[in-house]
Amino acid sequence: MVLGLENRLSLYGFNNLTKTLSFNIYDVCYAKSEREQKDYIAYIDEQYNSERLTNILCKVTEMIGAQVLNISKQDYDPQGASVTILITDGQIPVTENNGDMLKTRDSVVAHLDKSHVTVHTYPEYHPDNAITTFRVDISVSTCGEISPLNTLDYLIGSFDSDIITMDYRVRGFTRDVSGKKLFIDHPITSIQDYIDNQTLLRYDAIDINVYQANMFHTKMLIKDIDLQNYLFKTDVYELPPKERLSITDALRKEMIEIFSGTNVYGA
Repeated sequence: MVLGLENRLSLYGFNNLTKTLSFNIYDVCYAKSEREQKDYIAYIDEQYNSERLTNILCKVTEMIGAQVLNISKQDYDPQGASVTILITDGQIPVTENNGDMLKTRDSVVAHLDKSHVTVHTYPEYHPDNAITTFRVDISVSTCGEISPLNTLDYLIGSFDSDIITMDYRVRGFTRDVSGKKLFIDHPITSIQDYIDNQTLLRYDAIDINVYQANMFHTKMLIKDIDLQNYLFKTDVYELPPKERLSITDALRKEMIEIFSGTNVYGA
């Protein structure tokens, strides 16, 4: 859901609204032995290294119509990765000099501390627990007219998302041509308005919104568990029915506790 040119507000001067989307996902997996757990973490670490995360964030930047100013990325030992991209919502002037393309950045200095995209990954497991988790935190903060909400379907599809937590906040104000202050420049009742309906059908979702403060919060929990998708290096048909049920219950327990933020089944 993106505002078309014909729906844009007529503003006086610079639009200094800051819009921040915090997107957090968890992927849950069953890996029984310590060797399988370590192999799973190594697999995730390779699948979502800083290079691939950079490609995802560059696509996000392209989708919101921003320009990349700088990229900083890092892979960690023993696992995990981080990427930060500074962006601007304005065009970067380009001139030619002896066949080389030179980018002039003096017009976007004010944007450097306000517009950025970051991602951090957190793979983890415990040797006494056969459940492993992989967490991804993405933050998209923009100033001006661009908004990160239209990237949600792409972000959800870029990861195996069992639990999704999203926060969207709008800060600052701008003015219309009559001088009236505007504290938000686009219609929104829920973050779910910006997620494809087919995606929403796969999840249970709840909202906590504070409209007076332009703060929107949505949590989503996957509805159905196809056990084969959660087994690492194990075929579901190798397991007896009772064990399948036990593993499914353990996976669901882990998901509910992460979704609710409490040890609902006790410590």
